[in-house]
Amino acid sequence: MEDTRFLESYGEIFKTKCLQDEPPFCHVACPFHLDIIDMVTKWSAGRVSAVYRGFQTAVGFPEIVSRICTRPCEESCILKHVGGAIQMGALEAATLKQTRRKSPNAFNMPAKPQSAAVVGGGLSGLGCALKLCQKKYRVSIFEASDHLGGTARAMMDPEIFDADLKNQFQFEEPDIHLNTRIDDIAALKREYDVVYVATGAGGNDFGLQQDPGGAFASDMPGVFIGGALTGTDPVTALAQGLRASMALERYIKIQLMNEPSSEVSTRIVMDPKHIAETVPVTAADPEAGFSKEEVIAEAKRCLKCSCDICMRECDLMRIQQKTPGRLYEESFITVRPSTLANDGRWATRRIASCDQCGLCRDVCPERIDMGDFLWQSHRGLKETDAMPWAFHDYWLRDMENASGPGALTETPSGQCEYAFFPGCQLGASDPSYVTEALKWMRFHEPDTALFLDCCGAPAHWAVEQEKHAEHLQKLRREWERLGKPKLVFACPTCRKMFRQFLPEIPGVFIEELMLAWGLPDSAGECFAGKKFALFDPCASRQEPELQENVRKILEKAGIGFEEISGNGKYANCCSFGGQYSIAAPDYAKRVIQERTLASALPYLCYCANCRDTFAGQNKESVHLFDILFGIHDEKRPAPTVTARRRNRFVLVNDILGEEMKDEVKLIVSPELEKKLSDMHILVSDMEEVVESLEAEGRGIVSKETGYVTGHKKIQNMTYWAVYEPVPGGIPILHGGYAHRMNLEGE
Repeated sequence: MEDTRFLESYGEIFKTKCLQDEPPFCHVACPFHLDIIDMVTKWSAGRVSAVYRGFQTAVGFPEIVSRICTRPCEESCILKHVGGAIQMGALEAATLKQTRRKSPNAFNMPAKPQSAAVVGGGLSGLGCALKLCQKKYRVSIFEASDHLGGTARAMMDPEIFDADLKNQFQFEEPDIHLNTRIDDIAALKREYDVVYVATGAGGNDFGLQQDPGGAFASDMPGVFIGGALTGTDPVTALAQGLRASMALERYIKIQLMNEPSSEVSTRIVMDPKHIAETVPVTAADPEAGFSKEEVIAEAKRCLKCSCDICMRECDLMRIQQKTPGRLYEESFITVRPSTLANDGRWATRRIASCDQCGLCRDVCPERIDMGDFLWQSHRGLKETDAMPWAFHDYWLRDMENASGPGALTETPSGQCEYAFFPGCQLGASDPSYVTEALKWMRFHEPDTALFLDCCGAPAHWAVEQEKHAEHLQKLRREWERLGKPKLVFACPTCRKMFRQFLPEIPGVFIEELMLAWGLPDSAGECFAGKKFALFDPCASRQEPELQENVRKILEKAGIGFEEISGNGKYANCCSFGGQYSIAAPDYAKRVIQERTLASALPYLCYCANCRDTFAGQNKESVHLFDILFGIHDEKRPAPTVTARRRNRFVLVNDILGEEMKDEVKLIVSPELEKKLSDMHILVSDMEEVVESLEAEGRGIVSKETGYVTGHKKIQNMTYWAVYEPVPGGIPILHGGYAHRMNLEGE
């Protein structure tokens, strides 16, 4: 029965731990908690007047705030550390200058009978009074001095200050009492439904105590306290007054003083080291300020901060533009479709596209593992036969080849301290990589065994759990048969698989032994004067010692290299991990193209899959063993899938000292073999099709060319071949194709 409880458990993780929807730094720092992302979005589109309208609503007195605000938003901007903060002050000033209609909205609402008294005519009291007036409550303002504005009025041109007050109150009629000092707050409360005390710094607090049970609440029912009286600056005092109006209205409506606090915080974590530097816009006319074009340019510098490090570092989320929450939602409805016909499984390719590299988990401040979630989603689909078999069929067949005809356990004697486990892809890339490394090891440790097999990664990635478990048992038995030696790894992925699933088996990387025993005598000789870009494979991310040892080896060998972005603890996948090139070929191409553009230099890899993947894109690449043993230069092309199978057989025969016998059954040009390889079609598959067609006399013969076209189902796949029969000779293949589907009637 389908077990999808992981969906609920991960759903809870996203609700409680994911920081994707946390507010940006500027929003938290702003006393008004302005929606700055919305503002810069509108600025970027040139919608200056729309920004003004929102700014006016949020701050009450836009001209005043724009001039006296100390810009804590700029101080908190992450770009302050990389080029310069977004210039909110200049953007606000330009908005005020470029907006024509600055009158507030006139609210056509009936007057309310309730009344409110505001004690103190500074910004906090004025802000509270403005919002209550706009809701048509009867408001009285009591100010001890002969003018409104308090200390804020002295911070700017008084005429502009007074003009902004007049403009914002133009549709309202508060009852203003200047030169009026309130001495008895209890008496005032008897006259008014609610009272807001905002007498300013050093003002009379009437012996009121703040009640922690509600925002701005005092210990006297219906009386609230805030503003500079509580120790804030004028702008923050204004923000408090605006919010206090909601507390007063709550009391008017339901006689409760427990208005919730509107203070916000953020858990966003952003590292300036991963942010590209941008240069702040400079106004062409400093006195006039930003033009509309300059406003747009400066606004576009904004990162619209969110905790998006996983989206920036993970290829799947970045390229397909999916937030973790969106990935969760799409996976949920795919694993558990809501339609009666179960036809909502439309994200299977995306679920199968995770390379299981773990980068999302490594960069997440909360260590949320989207890779594990997608693997579990994959498992959920497998349990209901909803994951297309075609996505993994080739890779599982390749694993069968590597652990069957391509597998070998060989030891010079019955006892060994070390067993070389090169993995299934190193020898498939080139048998010399394995034989030369083994020769070097046996020079230092003559009893070193060879343990040729697959680590089981393809079965794990395909969520073939039963097959994977059986393979692990096989590996464990062979290791025990060898006397439980320490395995020597040349593939970071193999080491990762053993650490995860066979932790009882000790292991070491061959690079560590090389530094301890000494490099091969020929190390670096063929590459003198050349420089490479070093590429750390994704599986090395949890192996910092391996990464460091590789660099030490290159330095000892005198090889020049440079680091590329994405190395070290942020090492990226080359596109081979997870083996999703069949499930999502376009996405896989995008990933490898991005990787190859990281440097113009030839790549130096210590993962055979990485080297061959880059070479397959015509990117000059070498393997570390090319450097150490002088095997190939950087121009070697990637072996085809057919060549990889043959290389495994060559390796086994070389180790056993037997001659490899090749029987040519089908003539295939190198160009066609490469084309077939790109479709993950083996020449041996085409041979089987042609043999079947010839033996059974099937196929369609072209009148123009005489070529035969026909098909045959091999396991799950249906293969088509176009070939030229040669009487008494070897047929010539001219084309091939494979249906990753079952044909009815086969």
